[in-house]
Amino acid sequence: MTMAIDDMLATYPADLGRVDRERLIRCIEECAACAQACTACADACLSEAEVADLAKCIRTDLDCADICETTGRVLSRHTGYDANITRAQLQACATVCAACADECGRHAGTHEHCRVCAEACRRCEQACNDLLATLG
Repeated sequence: MTMAIDDMLATYPADLGRVDRERLIRCIEECAACAQACTACADACLSEAEVADLAKCIRTDLDCADICETTGRVLSRHTGYDANITRAQLQACATVCAACADECGRHAGTHEHCRVCAEACRRCEQACNDLLATLG
């Protein structure tokens, strides 16, 4: 996916400003990967025998997937850039990723899909925080 993201950023007709391109690309990638992992984890949870015990995990997975998808889209738009909006979106994404990683982590010993999802959430949380650190 890096190639498509990098190619699209390279074709942007205006100056992107002082954004750290590598961190931006990584964050967009991690948001997409996390959204996919959370969606798949929620679906896998629905197939487990004790699905009622996983209700909070499913809800957190779906919230995280939605926020990660939105964050990736916000980070892909540069016209009329507002650092305050980007900062708030990145903070929300890092927060939900941490919550989802914690929730999935509680089930990781029993459900492999939760372990994989928790790892994806931690990578996305870190990518959001890394990009946030460059925004000032």
